Amino acid sequence: MGNLLKPYYGNKIAAKFSSLIREHLVIAAEIVKAAKAGNQKAVAALERKWYANGEEIAEFLNRINPFIPLNEFREMFFEHLALTTKEAVFILQGDFKSSIAVFDKIELEALQMADTITNGIMEQFPKKFHI
Repeated sequence: MGNLLKPYYGNKIAAKFSSLIREHLVIAAEIVKAAKAGNQKAVAALERKWYANGEEIAEFLNRINPFIPLNEFREMFFEHLALTTKEAVFILQGDFKSSIAVFDKIELEALQMADTITNGIMEQFPKKFHI
């Protein structure tokens, strides 16, 4: 995902964003692993770490682009985390019908976050777009 930012912000910022997103995915996998093992203490600690990573992602994006509103993006990202947790619980419980319904919400949320980032980039770099 960081490569998408490279044309606008350069290699260093793209690499940092890639690192933050990679951490997001690794933490998610660790949460599922801990949940499958029934280790609720580890799940709780990892969820705190996951939300801190989400906060860091929102702050990072707002810092590189003031047209990506911090509070709005944070709220969307935290909703994404909550929905992803809900989906994982449904999958672990074998409730696949509910997990699919939640996945549809996750997809919509992800598209909204992508639109927010895209719109911010277009506002910050209007000369790179034919607007």
